Amino acid sequence: MSARESGSSQETAAAKGGFSARTGRRIEKKAHQPKRDRPHNWRTRVDPLLLVWEQELIPMLEKQPKLQAMTLFEYLQQKYPGKYGNSILRTLQRRVKQWRATHGSPKEVMFQQEHLPGVMGLSDFTELKSFEVTIQGKPLRHILYHYRLAYSGWQYVQIIQGGESFIALSQGLQNALHQSGGSPLEHRTDSLSAAYRNLGNHTNEDLTQMYQNLCQHYGIRPTRNNLGKSHENGSIESPHGHFKNRLHQAVLLRNSNDFTSIADYQQLIDSVIKRLNLNCSQKFDLERQHLQPLPPYRSADYEILSVRVTSHSTITVRCILYTVPSRLIGTKLTVHLYHDRLVGFIGTQQVVELHRLYVSADSPLRRARSINYRHVIDSLRRKPGALLHSTWQQDLLPNDNYRQLWQKLLVQFAPRNAARLMTESLYIAAKFDCETAVATFLEAQLLSGSLTLHSLQKHFLLADSDAVPTQVLSQHSLSKYDQLINHDFFTHHRDDDTSTAAQGIETFPSSPHLAAI
Repeated sequence: MSARESGSSQETAAAKGGFSARTGRRIEKKAHQPKRDRPHNWRTRVDPLLLVWEQELIPMLEKQPKLQAMTLFEYLQQKYPGKYGNSILRTLQRRVKQWRATHGSPKEVMFQQEHLPGVMGLSDFTELKSFEVTIQGKPLRHILYHYRLAYSGWQYVQIIQGGESFIALSQGLQNALHQSGGSPLEHRTDSLSAAYRNLGNHTNEDLTQMYQNLCQHYGIRPTRNNLGKSHENGSIESPHGHFKNRLHQAVLLRNSNDFTSIADYQQLIDSVIKRLNLNCSQKFDLERQHLQPLPPYRSADYEILSVRVTSHSTITVRCILYTVPSRLIGTKLTVHLYHDRLVGFIGTQQVVELHRLYVSADSPLRRARSINYRHVIDSLRRKPGALLHSTWQQDLLPNDNYRQLWQKLLVQFAPRNAARLMTESLYIAAKFDCETAVATFLEAQLLSGSLTLHSLQKHFLLADSDAVPTQVLSQHSLSKYDQLINHDFFTHHRDDDTSTAAQGIETFPSSPHLAAI
């Protein structure tokens, strides 16, 4: 066409284009594609569903619109054996899709929402399912609390041990609010049992009292999405996946999913969140100006319990038995129960802090115990025989290494001597914080057959005994005793014997040795 427009003849322009002059004339008249604007409404082969589509399949779809093409395909194969092969499956899927697009029922529409700065913050709990996290080789049973500001996308994530409790929600939300520097006007969650009683209404009467008090403390209006409508909480549900993917990549980058402590694991999460928050730093700086100021103090993010310490030096909290320092026996403790720890008070003085233990979901007894030998070692050292038949015997031994050493002690020594050696070892480990060193010493001594109580005590307690200076005792002179055998001395006192006896004063008999002298 460009050659024709420049003045070339039809033959010249066609030659330049590489086609005949006749085709050039048809192109110029726009007659080279006669069916271009016609819809493709003719068939090139016989319809394989001709006998069943309108007569059977459409009525079935009209009656049950959720029927899938695979279900209809299997129906045809069952009803007409050998007539409908796998080659028609793709045709049937395309036909059902076309029918739904033209005759199907209306679908749910997702309306894009406009979020204003400082208006909405969202909370939710999520699980890690793509990989497992371990702490010093042991699996960590946990969930993640996730908070996000809807406008800027600023996020906060915290490890939660246990379930979706109010304590976990309260601590996670307050930590997030204090890190962001303010509270939004509205807090959105799904129907968490930690926040809602789920009585079937959406009024304030459905709020739990503790959650209502928490929201009032920060001036937040509580809201939630409809039950089963997770997309209504999409501003937090979708970021779950993005964050967990980034966390998984960070774990792969460090070449290990094992951490030395929960704090070490939380530090990795914080680093991932920090990088994500850098992407929305400008919008967050704007939103922070619209957040409400925080109150001068936090709301309680723990549950208050009252327990008494038994004569066994134990307390029971949520069906879990915990040992506490024996000095607390007989006292009444006020316990602040957090999602990950217990803090005990006498009055306002903190006296003990314990790691909170959870029972495994598949445990039939729903009970467990947390025994720390350090709490009772002073008493156990005074009566080591108690270790032999104690119901806590395996719990008092700090780890599997010590349990193996205990079995070796029972083989090489009499039971009472084995108990004495183990209790002394635990005492040294507790007092000098050297569990590993004591275990190493025991293992080496047992291997060589030279372990004794004295060698154990000397190695850890009397290692500097050689540095103690030796005392030099000098004998005083015996010449001062010469007066006892002096004749004049005895003569002088003999006359006083009678008067002394008369006065009732006891006299000692003369020494036969002195008499002989």
